[in-house]
Amino acid sequence: MNKIEHIGIAVKNAEASVTVFNKLFNTTPYKTEAVESEYVNTIFYQIGPNKIELLEATSESSAIAKFIEKKGEGIHHIAFDVEDIVAEMERLKGEGFTLLNDAPKKGADNKLICFVHPKASNGVLIELCQEIK
Repeated sequence: MNKIEHIGIAVKNAEASVTVFNKLFNTTPYKTEAVESEYVNTIFYQIGPNKIELLEATSESSAIAKFIEKKGEGIHHIAFDVEDIVAEMERLKGEGFTLLNDAPKKGADNKLICFVHPKASNGVLIELCQEIK
């Protein structure tokens, strides 16, 4: 893993949350994107070298809606940049981690992604991200 790619924050209402985070970060998002396959709208902020992703559910059946229902709004995941997502997935499986995806899938912000089950990482949902080239 190279670096933290972004921190994902689950929010109930993107419009209201953008107002809050615009004030907090003293900037506006650089990108918004719907990820239909995950039933989520994403909003990205660049804060120095770091990125923050706000995630708003577009369906009650989405993972974000279920997360908010169970835990409320807040930090949902930490994403790490990797050079070769397939190799990293194989390495983690070999180390005994449970992955939530059998293969990488297309995520937001031009990335291939895979999630590591939080039960395998002390309750923290980990996302692997590889830039699509």
